[in-house]
Amino acid sequence: MQLCERGGAYGRGVILRGVNRYMLVVAVAALLTACENPFQKKREEELAKTTFACQLNGERFVVRFAEGEARILLPGTQRVTLYQIPTGSTGSIVRYSNGSMELRGRGTELTFIVDNQSAPLRDCEPYAVMPPPK
Repeated sequence: MQLCERGGAYGRGVILRGVNRYMLVVAVAALLTACENPFQKKREEELAKTTFACQLNGERFVVRFAEGEARILLPGTQRVTLYQIPTGSTGSIVRYSNGSMELRGRGTELTFIVDNQSAPLRDCEPYAVMPPPK
């Protein structure tokens, strides 16, 4: 009978220790989700400097400027990379192309050209990462 009592007490101790570990894991997870990740925030700030969200014919158009490239996310999640073309201008005029598509303009006044059809990009603003829904 003592063996059963000891086993029972030992079993409860294991369960309680497991519960304590579980509570610790839950508490740590809650703290981590409540804290802002400084590395993520820094990355988002860097992306906002080189990434713009615009409207193209009423749909979202996202462009990120990288070293010699314009990486574009077109409506419908199609990704396109355009390569910088020298403009010969000392101003802030930019021009990127991949042979069939072109992006050109100055600052946030950009025009997207496909098959010789040009469309202005409207409402261009620095890209802001949307917080996840709560």
